[in-house]
Amino acid sequence: MARKAVEDLDIRILPYTADHAFHLFDLPLHHSDLFDRQIIAQAMSEKIPIVTSDEKFSLYKGIRLIW
Repeated sequence: MARKAVEDLDIRILPYTADHAFHLFDLPLHHSDLFDRQIIAQAMSEKIPIVTSDEKFSLYKGIRLIW
């Protein structure tokens, strides 16, 4: 069921790569949640926007937020 939803929505699932991790290690500690920091690092590396209402994401320069 989840696979069909991903196909129907034409969503691309990105693997977490070493490049994403290198971006993570370079991030300032504006956000204490490691998973959110991983999302930020991946978005920065891939140059893709993040959909979130979390105001801490806006502390990171170089990301585009939608919400």
